[in-house]
Amino acid sequence: MTLFRDWTAVQRRRAQVGRWTSLHGGLATCVVALGLLLWMPAGWAQGTPGGPPRVDSQALLALEIPAQNLADALELFSRATGMAVLVDRELTRGRRSVGINGHYSAREGLSRLLAGSGLMARYARSDAFTLQVPQATQPAVQPGAAGSRAARLNSSYASALQRAVERSLCGSALTRPGSFRALLQLWIGGDGAVQHSRLVSSTGDLQRDEALVQRLAQTRVERQAPSSLRQPLTLLLIPDTTGKRMDCKEWEGASGV
Repeated sequence: MTLFRDWTAVQRRRAQVGRWTSLHGGLATCVVALGLLLWMPAGWAQGTPGGPPRVDSQALLALEIPAQNLADALELFSRATGMAVLVDRELTRGRRSVGINGHYSAREGLSRLLAGSGLMARYARSDAFTLQVPQATQPAVQPGAAGSRAARLNSSYASALQRAVERSLCGSALTRPGSFRALLQLWIGGDGAVQHSRLVSSTGDLQRDEALVQRLAQTRVERQAPSSLRQPLTLLLIPDTTGKRMDCKEWEGASGV
C-alpha cells in the first residue's frame, strides 16, 4: 500500500516482494496485510484543528492526468483534488485509466478517469471514496424457462448486442471496427443501457481507447437481457484480415451516427 502524509516529503519505496509500502511502519504493516492502497493529501494527516479539510467536490479544477496504470492515476488525482482514496490493491492490478485534460469538478473528473476501467466510485463523504466493481441492474428472473429456450434467448440477445455495439462504434471513424483489436467487458442494465465498461486490452492508440469508452457509454441493446446471462460480458474486437474497416452504411443516418 502507499500512504501519502506530506506530498513535499514523501518518497516512494518498494518492498523486496514488489509490494508498495509506507514510510510509517506500524500503519503500513497493518494495511499492507489487508492489501489496500491509501492516498491521503497532506491536510488529512497533519492534525488540523477542525480535522481534515473538506473538499468542494463541485468546484471546477484544472485536471491533466495522462492515460496510465490506474493506481498511478489515482495518486495524481488525489494530489490534484485533495480527495482521500482507499482501494483494494487487487482491484487496480492490471487496470488502466484513460487520460483527462480539462476543467472538471472532482466527481466528474473521477468519473472520466474511471471510464473503461470496470470500476466505479463509492463515496464515504464528499472528499473521500473507495472503488468497487459495479453491480449491473439485472432483469427479473423468469421461472420455468427450459434450457433450450434459454439458449435461444442467449443467441438472440447476442445478435442484438452485436448490432448495438456495431451501431455505436460506427459513429466514429476512430472506433469503426475492422482495423484494430481490443478486448472489452460490459455491464448492461435491465433497460439495455451499458452502465459500465472496461477496456481490458488497449488498441495501441490511446486516443482510440478513449473514444471506444465514450462510444460504449452511449450503447443500448434493444432487447432485454435473459435471466441466465452472466455479467460482465466480454467482447473481442478483431481486425479484418484484409485490413479494411467495417462497412457502416447500415447505420448511416441513425441517431448518433
